[in-house]
This record gives sequence, C-alpha cells and structure tokens, in this order.
Amino acid sequence: MGDILNEILSHLPDNAEISLSCFEGANIILYTKSEEFFLNNQGIIKGIVDKFKKRIELRPDPSLSMDMEKAEKMIREILPQEANITSIIFDPQRSHVIIEAEKPGLVIGKAGELLKEIKKKTLYVPIIRRTPSIRSKLIENIRQVLYENNDFRKKFLHQVGKRIYNGWIRGKKEEWIRLSFLGGARQVGRSCLFLQTPESRILLDCGVNVAAGEDEAYPYFDAPEFKVNEIDAIIISHAHLDHMAMVPMLFKYGYQGPVYCTPPTRDIMALLALDYLSIGQKEAKKVLFSSTDVKEMVKHTICLDYEEVTDVTPDVRITLYNAGHTLGSAMVHLHIGNGLHNLLYSGDMNYENSNLLSAAATKFPRLETAIIESTYGSRNDVLPSRKECEGTLLKIITETAKRGGKILLPVLGNGRSQEIMIILERAVREGLIEKIPIYLQGMVWDMTAIHTAYPDFYNNRVKKLIFHENNNPFLSDVFKQVGSQKEMEQVIHDVGPCIIMATSGMMVGGASVEYFKNLAENPKNSLVLTCYQGQGSLGRRIQEGEKEISFGIGQGRSEVSRVKMEIHTIQGFTGHSVRNQLISFVHNLDPKPKRIIVMHGESSKCLELSSFLHKIGNVETNAPRNLDVLRLR
Repeated sequence: MGDILNEILSHLPDNAEISLSCFEGANIILYTKSEEFFLNNQGIIKGIVDKFKKRIELRPDPSLSMDMEKAEKMIREILPQEANITSIIFDPQRSHVIIEAEKPGLVIGKAGELLKEIKKKTLYVPIIRRTPSIRSKLIENIRQVLYENNDFRKKFLHQVGKRIYNGWIRGKKEEWIRLSFLGGARQVGRSCLFLQTPESRILLDCGVNVAAGEDEAYPYFDAPEFKVNEIDAIIISHAHLDHMAMVPMLFKYGYQGPVYCTPPTRDIMALLALDYLSIGQKEAKKVLFSSTDVKEMVKHTICLDYEEVTDVTPDVRITLYNAGHTLGSAMVHLHIGNGLHNLLYSGDMNYENSNLLSAAATKFPRLETAIIESTYGSRNDVLPSRKECEGTLLKIITETAKRGGKILLPVLGNGRSQEIMIILERAVREGLIEKIPIYLQGMVWDMTAIHTAYPDFYNNRVKKLIFHENNNPFLSDVFKQVGSQKEMEQVIHDVGPCIIMATSGMMVGGASVEYFKNLAENPKNSLVLTCYQGQGSLGRRIQEGEKEISFGIGQGRSEVSRVKMEIHTIQGFTGHSVRNQLISFVHNLDPKPKRIIVMHGESSKCLELSSFLHKIGNVETNAPRNLDVLRLR
C-alpha cells in the first residue's frame, strides 16, 4: 500500500491535471487544476474507487477557487433566506467552505442541486453543518478550534494516512491478537482496553472511576505492555467520564495520534473533560490535565458516522454502530488482519428503544469475539418498564408539588437528562402534570444544546416530531437555565414547587450536591435517583439509607446534612441493557460469536452473566480481571 498514491495517479488521464495527492486519515484526496475535470470527470474517479476500494475525493486546486469575499456573497445569493444561515467559514487550504445553517435541508436543495450550484460557481466543496437550536458557547469554541487549526489538521490527517498506507513499521509478520484489560474489568468505572497485534497498538476507551479513591480511580497505565508513545489510535465508544476522562492526559504525556469517535461524542467529550477539570479545581482535587490538553484532544479527533468503514492502522479497520446508550454512543467493530479476526466492543449499550434513541445494532459483517457490558447483568436486575417508570416519576412530581416541595433530579448530563426532558415536556403538553418550572443546571444546558445540533442521531419518533411536526421538545418554555450562583440561590430560596435537573448523576460533585445540601432537611422535598450509583458515591450512600451526611467546608471543618426529604430510586430509565436485554442482544447477534467477554459490571454480575451465557449458548465466555491479558488469536 506504500505507493497507493502513485498507483491511483497512474490510472488518471493527463487532462486530470492533478496538482497534489495526499491523505486525510484513510481517505485519499486529489486536487486538480482542471475546472472541467473537477466538475465532470465522467465517472473516472468512481471507477478508481471501485478498483481500490478506498474513499477518494476530488477537489479543486485552491488556485481555482473564487475569492472568499465574492464566494460568500455568491453563496448567500444562491441559498434561500429560510435556511437561516448563521455562518460561512472558508478552509482555503482544503478548498472547503463550511456553511452552518438552522435548516441544512434547505441548503442542500432537492437532490443536492444547491450544493452542485455552489460547487460550480465558486469552485469550493461545500460542507454543511447544523446550527444548534440552543446556542452553546462550547460548540462554537470546538468548531472554532477546528477552523483555526486547518493547516495543522491537513498535516495531521496526512500523517495518519501515511501510518495507515505506508506499510508495517514494527516488522513482524506473525499473526496474533492480545487484549489487555487496564480498567473496567469486573467493575464499573475507568474502562480501558489495550489491543495489540504484531503491528498495531490501539486503545479502546480511557476513563476514570469518579466514585473511587485515587488508588483505584485511573486505568493501569503502569502495565508493562502500555507505552503512550507507541499508541497508534484511540477509539472512544461514548462520552461518559468512565470511558473518556483520561484521554486529555494522554496528550499531556506525549500522545499525538488520532482519536476516533462520532461527532456528538467529540463535542460531549470536550464538555465533560472541561467540566471534570473545573470541578476538580474547585474541590482542590488532583487533576491530571489542563484545558490545553482538552484542546489538543479536539484537534486530533477524526469523526465517523455509524457504519462508516475506515482503516486506522495497516492491519485494523473499524466500523462504529449505534449502541443506543447516549447520543452518538457507538459499539466498535474491529476487522483485524486480512480476515484474521473480527471483534465487537459494545461499550455501554441499550438493547431497547428509549424515548430518545433506537436500540443497539445486532447485525455485523463478521464476528468472532464480542465484549459486552454487564452493569445490570445479575438475575436480580429485573427493572420496571420505561412506561412504569414514567408513571412513577410523574406521580412523585405531582405529590411533591402538591405539598409545596421541590423535586431534585441528579442526572448524567449526557443522555438520561435529555430523555427525562422529553418525558417531562410531553407530560406538561398533555396535561399529565402541572406546568411548573424545570430548572437545568451544571452541564445539562450545554449538553442539551449539543443534542439539538445532532437530531439525525435520534430515533425515528423524535425525528418525526422535530422535522415533520415542527415541535422540538428541547425548546419548550418550561425549561429554564440556571447560569449563576445567584440564580441558584433564587431557585433554592425564592421559587415555589419546581423540578431541578442538575449534574452529577452520582452526586460526586457538581450542582446536584449543592442543591441536596440545601434541600435535604425539608420533608416536603423529594430526591429522585434515576441512574446507576457507583460504589462509594454520595448517591449510593443515600440510596442505601444514610440519614446524616457530612460535608467538608474547609480548614478541617465539616457540616452535617440530615436527610429528611423523600428518597426515590427509579432504575428503568437506564441507558444500559438489563439482564434479559443483554441475553436477547447476544441471542440476536448476527453472526454468532465464538467467544463472549463480559466486563463493565460488579464482579458478581460479570461472573454470573458469563456463566449463564456459557450454559445457554455453548459458547466460550470470560469475565477477566483488571490486568488480565487474553490472546484472541
């Protein structure tokens, strides 16, 4: 593959006038000085794509493109005002123009006719982005980082391509695959897997256990096989701290390679990393990276859509599939070697249609080994249906509001909060609960803004609501942002019955803990826990019945909150599959794997689910411990 660029060039006619050929990750980019060839190459490029089975994109040489000021004027004349264009940004090095609009469909036009017109008249390749319905400074900053570093990105992506196509660098032609469990094995938290082949070193997730002490919070980076400067690629399944919080730290210590994920995961990952950093600084905790490292992570991301196939090293190809867990969450399918082995890493997954997302995918091209989670893998993990949980939640809200109390909902910023927002908006709209204000604090507001930027990742029911019925539930006037300490004090002391949604979901820092301190001693109020509460977290302690909670207030002093508010746990809103769903997921995997590895669950749950799957499926199963190494081939 080392001479793939020359091979491709040899298949092009002289009138193609190719001025530059280069890589953008696994994609091959050709720049032409011929306007005629750019606008109509008569199927030549398609023929080469069919021959080489690689993504090849033809772009005009930057010298052909229209002056940027004139091009912007031309684009605004071509596009209808109803598209609500919010910005037009040029990337002249790559002959791209990025058009951000509230209604991308109107920018594209029928059968892409408007894009073709822009391409023809300006000789730029248009890239369309959706403007979030809720403004988010964070999304704007992320996009600005990418736009400001266009030159860096061009060089970086070319280097990634050279690593993929320029042949083996470690010089071994053996065939073996090793998988090291650096975190998340027989526990929930700090998920981190390290895949090795003779040629490749790939990290699957890299998280933190937020509820653990420092000794057990981070992955085992001191494992002898793990060396930061040898990692070829990092793949992030989804943006929760226990799967991605330590990625910026790897950049701090020298990693300079790609981070693969979906577009929503990139944005949410950056938000969570910055929030984790901020909370750590406020609470004087040890934080292992800075905002500069988060910026480096963003600059090095390569975003993939579901079912988009790409090479990441000379012998590993990945495809991301919907995991149904959170917006943009992905199961990672790895095709290793020339058909040597196919591995599925589920990350966190939900095999059920939720109020927001579709159920996890089960059909894959090939599959020999599946790694699945077991957060709710015990036979005792029988949870009520989502419909039952909705009824319970609405009943708690109604009864608490009737007695003049407030309802505190500690939520994960990503996923659970947006599903509950959809439930509450619908309940208010249909008159099932009284219209009381719903306050969003912590990162919930920014997270919801990110959700409005990616409605294509929702399930069909929510997409229909937004696109066909023009009813975006996240834009309801029932939701209020709490953006300052002063506003928070007003919600606590000056507002009547209300619902408060605040992070963190496990109550290990963030606004949810501050609200709890102020609301806990009033029996009129209610606390509703809707997500998994990790061992050692404040949420778990309250869930298990602690009635006096001590909080440090500095200088060796502490204060005690006595828990008099009502405590409720509703588990059915989980973004994880419960036991029966996990079993159904395995049963419906197509093709059937020859081995199943069970992780991401408390030790007893991993062992129990592993044993059960072995008995019913007559398949090899493993429930490894942290630092275990399995040879897959």
